[in-house]
Amino acid sequence: MKRRIALFLLTIRLVSVSQADDWPQWRGPNRDGKSAERGLDLDFTDRPPRLLWKTDGLGSGYSSVSIVGGVLYTTGNTDAGQSVIARSAEDGSEIWSTSITSAAPKHGYPGARCTPSVTDDHVYAISSDGQIVCLTRDGGQMVWSRNFVSDWQGKMMSGWGYSESPLVDGDLVICTPGGPQALLVALDRNTGKEVWKSAAFSGEAGKDGAGYSSVVVSNAGGVKQYITLTGRGVVSVDARTGRNLWTYNRVANSTANIPTPVAFGNYVFCSSGYGTGSALLQVGKVRGRITMREVYFLEAGTLQNHHGGMIQVGDYIYCGNGHNNGMPTCLDMDKANITWGGKMRGVGKGSAAVTMVGDSLLFRYESGHLASIKATPRSYQLQGHFMPDYQEGKSWAHPVVVDGRLYLREQDVLMCYDVSGR
Repeated sequence: MKRRIALFLLTIRLVSVSQADDWPQWRGPNRDGKSAERGLDLDFTDRPPRLLWKTDGLGSGYSSVSIVGGVLYTTGNTDAGQSVIARSAEDGSEIWSTSITSAAPKHGYPGARCTPSVTDDHVYAISSDGQIVCLTRDGGQMVWSRNFVSDWQGKMMSGWGYSESPLVDGDLVICTPGGPQALLVALDRNTGKEVWKSAAFSGEAGKDGAGYSSVVVSNAGGVKQYITLTGRGVVSVDARTGRNLWTYNRVANSTANIPTPVAFGNYVFCSSGYGTGSALLQVGKVRGRITMREVYFLEAGTLQNHHGGMIQVGDYIYCGNGHNNGMPTCLDMDKANITWGGKMRGVGKGSAAVTMVGDSLLFRYESGHLASIKATPRSYQLQGHFMPDYQEGKSWAHPVVVDGRLYLREQDVLMCYDVSGR
């Protein structure tokens, strides 16, 4: 929104000295789904990228991967229980695997969901039954563990298991147990000790408990805050105290609220599937108090992101549109208007997990197909597509590109493709 939004780069202050091409957490360095890599070959029109290697043993799950310092981290249901796994990003060989549950949790769509968050010394993850753990990067030894249910009366809004990827910000780890007095909590990242907790909020739409989203940072209105999508909709809490600053109920549905909100400048864009819709919210400060107003709401027939995430570039949002659909779409947020796509079928089927690399969007469809689309508001420009070497069921793990390599997780299998253009 060139006329109304002062855009700035939202930087999550991980306690890390990660290289520029690292991907240390869910949706990348800034939790916005964007990779800063340039000069890659992401045009698949004439041929698919070359498969460098394929390995198995990651266990069942829909987790994406984090990559720091040449080591890849993910989670999966293994014979030992739900595990955090470290592999070589060079060849996929195992470095260590640590079980964080005694058995694989039971819920709908069994499998791990969390993408680990990685700092200089530690790895943080959340099991699908609600255990948050801190492990050493070197060897995967347990440092501390807390339980959402027993410690905070936590619960999910529905029965598909915790899907959150924890946020590490400075000395804190932020997560969403979904309890009545602990919707969100902040923990000391070194000890697991509670620093603050925020109470749940009510509303006509949705259900109590945690959603399937992950927390992002915003400095809207000049106040640092943590924002996430819960069972009752979007909530913002003061980063210092955990006090609720504002809530937004209209975007909630009673089945599953999933997409991570997009926070930029003084704005938040949020969406949910199951016939719900999308909204642009403006956050400000009046007489020292943080305020929020709905700029507009788009009904489900115009735009709803079921899951797979949204990418914000300037005035535009790129995402898959439609419940259980990833129809490629570009939204002009300033005009609340679809510039292309919306009802147009993509090359694959089902919802699409989207990652931006340079000026290209990688749409990974539930059917496994991966499409490269030019990130331009002018028109839909497909840059080819391909079917990965292995596809088992519902391909929900988000694609990751680090150091010219494309990593695709598919349940027990991990694939690595060369997109370096060398």
